[in-house]
Amino acid sequence: MRMRRKPNLIPRMERCSRVLISDPEVQRGNWRALMPEAETVYLELGCGKGRFTAETAEQNPKALYIAVERVPDAMVIAMERVCAKELHNVFFVDGDAAQLPQFFAPGEVSRIYINFCDPWPGNRHAKRRLTHPDFLLRYRQVLSEDGEIHFKTDNRDLFEWSLFQFPRAGFTLSQVTRDLHAGGICGVMTDYEEKFHSLGTPINRCVAAVGPLPEPEEPSETPDNLYVKENRPRRYTAGTVRLSINPPAEGFGGKDSVKGNRQGSLSRWINNFLKLQKSFKKFVSLAKRLFRQADRPRRIGGDGFF
Repeated sequence: MRMRRKPNLIPRMERCSRVLISDPEVQRGNWRALMPEAETVYLELGCGKGRFTAETAEQNPKALYIAVERVPDAMVIAMERVCAKELHNVFFVDGDAAQLPQFFAPGEVSRIYINFCDPWPGNRHAKRRLTHPDFLLRYRQVLSEDGEIHFKTDNRDLFEWSLFQFPRAGFTLSQVTRDLHAGGICGVMTDYEEKFHSLGTPINRCVAAVGPLPEPEEPSETPDNLYVKENRPRRYTAGTVRLSINPPAEGFGGKDSVKGNRQGSLSRWINNFLKLQKSFKKFVSLAKRLFRQADRPRRIGGDGFF
């Protein structure tokens, strides 16, 4: 999230210091001490301005919510919202999702919310997506045996890509929908979600439950970090959910893939450049020949010259 830096950030955070955990490593394995009556611990990654955090915590007073946000200018707004509601079951951590195993003990978290994370569309940035298997395996380290990940995004390509990644990290998918609010508002919305829902953008959502880790995959030349814009996986239907981990082969590296489009564009650009260079050489050669003819003296008779 990109936000304008606030000149009064430090004083505002100090006023909300009671909900800020400045040393999360010390709390590792002992988060329930913040709220002894808590029945469960929920974690939100990238809480932003905190509308979802505050309203969800208000509806579930017996759950302890830990919100992790790496942008202080956004987190301070969330902290102010929580303090204004006088909630005592929400705390904030200024940190990164990659640090979760350092912050939480194994099995300490029952649920993780990932709402509208950065899609990082470039292939070279695939490992930065919060649903990349590297991150999912970190989440497994802190989730309980019956833990879940609740994932929402407005980015269809990220969502489709993520549906292939969850099973690779041993998660079982359920409640998969590509238009969450088709029948009316469903659940607590974020500020971002409300904005794009009002513009008619469908909201995608799924729940991924901890399951057994799959067998190690055999090495494959098929890249696993591409958004497939065509040949998308089949939609889920009622009953047993089945998901093929391997996406359609023709969707990768061909005309329908991001990589294929990029390579095709580069090849066309090179071909056009070579054609232009060839045409330019012909033009230069013709121009030189014309100039030589223009400089040559012309005869007007037997032995007379201009």
